[in-house]
Amino acid sequence: MPRQFELVVFDWDGTLIDSAGAIVACMQASCRDLGLPVPDYATASHVIGLGLHDALRMVAPTLAVEDYPKMAERYRFHFLARDAELPLFPGTREMLEELRAAGHTLAIATGKSRVGLARALDTAGLQQVFAATRCADQCTPKPAPDMLFELMDLLDARRERTLMIGDTTHDLQMAANAGVAAVGVHHGAHPEAQLAALSPLALLPGTEALAAWLRQNG
Repeated sequence: MPRQFELVVFDWDGTLIDSAGAIVACMQASCRDLGLPVPDYATASHVIGLGLHDALRMVAPTLAVEDYPKMAERYRFHFLARDAELPLFPGTREMLEELRAAGHTLAIATGKSRVGLARALDTAGLQQVFAATRCADQCTPKPAPDMLFELMDLLDARRERTLMIGDTTHDLQMAANAGVAAVGVHHGAHPEAQLAALSPLALLPGTEALAAWLRQNG
């Protein structure tokens, strides 16, 4: 059966790797370090996937813009202590290998920095799996469509043959803004009801269900 989607673009944190809880904890610890009000889990998890400035406007609204680098430094300090221990969701590696074997081109669109994603891919041993990546410090971050536009241009993919997969409303809104199809997984940062409001092609509980859906519909 011919493939419906030639290019499959994944978010990273909360979609392929089980990192949402660690990211929230690091944001909260960074706010404590700077004497700022500590955001609750829902607030901190909502900003996962956004660019730095957009995230800090929500998670640390009293922090002056000129002090954003201080917050970023504290976050990096806490996250680097956990980064190497963050696991891929079970079945992720096998799903990616199956998609490649079926002839799909794989890419990543993430709120991470280029350095952070390179480190994560190296730790996970997935450097060669993805044909291209786009990060929040390379172009306008989510939910703007720029990451997807650049990936489609680079990989010569048409909108109607491109699929975005993510765990946040930012991922699904980016896909809508780019005019491409999207699938949501709700084992990451944003709850099922928030994802459902953006009407993805499918809304799935985790990697096993995602792999099965892609086998049938990808």
